[in-house]
Amino acid sequence: QLRLAESGGGLVQPGGSLTLSCAASGSTLDNYAIGWFRQAPGKEREGISCINRSGEITTYVDSVKGRFTISRNNAENTVYLQMNSLKPKDTAVYSCAVGGYCSHYDLETPGNFGSWGQGTQVTVSS
Repeated sequence: QLRLAESGGGLVQPGGSLTLSCAASGSTLDNYAIGWFRQAPGKEREGISCINRSGEITTYVDSVKGRFTISRNNAENTVYLQMNSLKPKDTAVYSCAVGGYCSHYDLETPGNFGSWGQGTQVTVSS
């Protein structure tokens, strides 16, 4: 059974950087697209980035475009989210999940993803 585990979150000052990891166990990730989602307190879950099976297609929502970079290493069974120029509004619990495809529509439809990890807290504050 596929299980995902996120790591790399923490407290960072505005303008700082973090790299999140999404590591898989129980199965390989190379059959799946991977999405990163975040949920801030009192807000709905938001899809922010995804990457397709081969890594050739990546998608970002406008709020993170140019600041975040998603990548994958299928040999390591891990997907990464490099986050730069972090802002207080990026504060949230970040989770990864597997899906069939990567597109803006898929990011807007969390139900298209499964095997959710437990999430990692990212706090951007001075």
